[in-house]
Amino acid sequence: MGCLFALFSLFTPRLVLAILWLTGYLEVSFGSWFWPTVGFLVAPTTTIAYAVAKQDLSTGSGAITASGALVIVIGVAVDLGLVGGNARARRRKRRERRRAAWSGE
Repeated sequence: MGCLFALFSLFTPRLVLAILWLTGYLEVSFGSWFWPTVGFLVAPTTTIAYAVAKQDLSTGSGAITASGALVIVIGVAVDLGLVGGNARARRRKRRERRRAAWSGE
């Protein structure tokens, strides 16, 4: 069940990003294909957050507002949490296996 949740949490932002790409939402925010592609591979939630901040939470001149910056920070935290949470779970399982091996189970 844990692996299914991990796969779902890693796949969902990429699916949303692909849908935004197909609708043209990302082209308005980024202007080229390069950064959305890098974002798709490395940090999809941050890429979505930047696109939302750039289009919906910016001033008339294109500057991102404080609420837009907060959305981007939350996107970065989610991306780091998806990666870091998996590493933490692997370390915990490794410790449990070592304890079981030492206790003779």
